[in-house]
Amino acid sequence: MQFDLAIRNGTVATAGDIVRCDVGITDGKVAALGTGLAGKETIDAGGKLVLPGGIDSHVHIDEPPFYGVRSVDDFHAGTVSAACGGTTTIVPFAQQIQGENLRKTINDYHKRAEGKAVIDYAFHVILCDANEQVLGQELPALVADGYTSYKVYMTYEGLAQSDKDILNLLAASRREGALVMIHAENDACIHFITDRLNRTGKTSLEQFAKMAPMAVEREATHRAITLGEVVDTPILIVHVSAREAAEQIGWAQRRGIKVFGETCPQYLFLSEEDLARPGWEGAKFICQPPPRDRGNQETIWRGLASGLFQVISSDHCSFKFDSASGKKHHHEPHFRHVPPGVPGIELRLPLLFSEGVGKGRIDLNRFVALTATNAAKLYGLYPRKGTIAVGSDADIAIWDPERTATVTHDMLHDNMDYTPYEGMTLKGLPVVTLSRGEAIWRDGEVRAKPGRGEFLRSERHPTQEKQPAVAI
Repeated sequence: MQFDLAIRNGTVATAGDIVRCDVGITDGKVAALGTGLAGKETIDAGGKLVLPGGIDSHVHIDEPPFYGVRSVDDFHAGTVSAACGGTTTIVPFAQQIQGENLRKTINDYHKRAEGKAVIDYAFHVILCDANEQVLGQELPALVADGYTSYKVYMTYEGLAQSDKDILNLLAASRREGALVMIHAENDACIHFITDRLNRTGKTSLEQFAKMAPMAVEREATHRAITLGEVVDTPILIVHVSAREAAEQIGWAQRRGIKVFGETCPQYLFLSEEDLARPGWEGAKFICQPPPRDRGNQETIWRGLASGLFQVISSDHCSFKFDSASGKKHHHEPHFRHVPPGVPGIELRLPLLFSEGVGKGRIDLNRFVALTATNAAKLYGLYPRKGTIAVGSDADIAIWDPERTATVTHDMLHDNMDYTPYEGMTLKGLPVVTLSRGEAIWRDGEVRAKPGRGEFLRSERHPTQEKQPAVAI
């Protein structure tokens, strides 16, 4: 049998297996795994790794202005950059505007993606107005249409939700079979500390980490876990930065409480020392929660290796340094003039491969699970996405484990003007990215046509079958 494409002589790795075999692809799907497979087209992957394309399940693309600054990556630049880094699926956010109908929100983001995205995408919904109409009618209709994950914030002006609001959302999610993602930081504490830093004139960029210390994240993480436990429905704590918050997640998981954890590269490679760089340079490293001390990075690595964290996402935010640092409008750096968020959609996988797999912190199967398989399972995209198996979409990244590169922003494909990882030397890079069997990144060339990416309908997570709205 001749396939449309045969990837030959590579080492195929999934979350559970590593095997030397060929991959046969027909009609955009994996049709066979074996030896001696022939195709109308052939890619020789000898000496290379054949991995599932990455799934970046926490990215901010073409969202409303934040701190008065608009993101510069639209769905074309964002997805091209993702593809060049070995990612074949993204799950960005559709952010509700206060008082806006959720269907209108979703339709607006579909218009932003259509004709631009080069890889496939699903959507999470950010809720800032979880009223009775939203929870009783709009959310159930959207879940039925494949929008099965919802994010809430415990901080940020105009976004922060009360405990009561979160409980009501959790109850509705339990009833409808949706998954709730929570940004866990204590909003009152952040305002309290910020006010005092302002009064004493301690407003340099270095102070950003002091505005939201570990205790702020620890308390909110424990509170979010408690809210999920009361309703008896799973939650996912996003972008965990600190060992104290990680300890709370581990505490809950050991007791059988349904909580998942996500972290990001910035908490493995950046630190509070970066915020203290001279002048405005510290603005390149501001994200929320903030980077912690160097010792904290090893705790996060251990959480990835142990299974405490299920997912590593980029939390990609595309605020240009030139406009977002505040230097155009302010004479002196002030930690509250900079929108928190760093870019990373293209480097997420190379960073984790080089410093995780390459340095022996995690094995190859764990790498695949953290970057693709677990996200596919959590967000209802598995087994169509997140693995290499007969019948799955042929979303595949071919890696050269020996190729090295020193990171410069010029080598990346987003619309940004910097990367916080400038100067890092990485070993192990994707050299071919296939989306549904089509080579969209190969030999250093972007081959994808704008608009070829398709919307993905998400199924309910297996733990999220529809249940009564309350557990008691």
